[in-house]
Amino acid sequence: MKIALINENSQAAKNAQIYEILKEEAEKAGHTVDNYGMYAADDETQLTYVKNGLLASILLSSGAADFVVTGCGTGQGAMLACNSFPNVLCGHVTGPLDAYLFGQVNDGNCIAMPFAQGFGWGAEINLRDTFAKLFSEPFGGGYPKERREPEQRNKKILDEVKKVTHKPIMTILKEIDQQFLKETISGAHFAEYFYANCKDEEIASYLKSL
Repeated sequence: MKIALINENSQAAKNAQIYEILKEEAEKAGHTVDNYGMYAADDETQLTYVKNGLLASILLSSGAADFVVTGCGTGQGAMLACNSFPNVLCGHVTGPLDAYLFGQVNDGNCIAMPFAQGFGWGAEINLRDTFAKLFSEPFGGGYPKERREPEQRNKKILDEVKKVTHKPIMTILKEIDQQFLKETISGAHFAEYFYANCKDEEIASYLKSL
């Protein structure tokens, strides 16, 4: 998988730590990671958790990323924002058990983590164990294993429901506040990572036009 890391402004100072641990554990499982920032609290591009949701949707809808790791202080705001946009199925993950069950049962494409709440002494151990468990098996294997079929059936139902309850991504990109959108995609390395990996020319062309 191509994994994207997105941090918002309140926890941007932890980006380097999160990225290094995520990259190491993801690469052990054969995945690659692009770090979309924020990289520091004083970055020129300031991402809020709402912008994280929009950016996650752009990356997943366009095929520029297969999976997104994001979060905020509690992880709750980022999860809510991500699930407000199309083509994102985001779970709130606080530790290894959450990570494993989300991947196996819910088979989603995004996680939102708390990077302030409970992020104290030993936080790097929880990060490492969480990412290791998340990528320990291919997603959708089911838990317990004998529940795989009904769990996958429900996941597909949810995917179809979201197609009805969400506007298409191109409609959102054109109707959303254009300054808000431009700020969302103005990160230092957005163009470098996104346009090299984007598989949807319509999305790429529209974003370039901004």
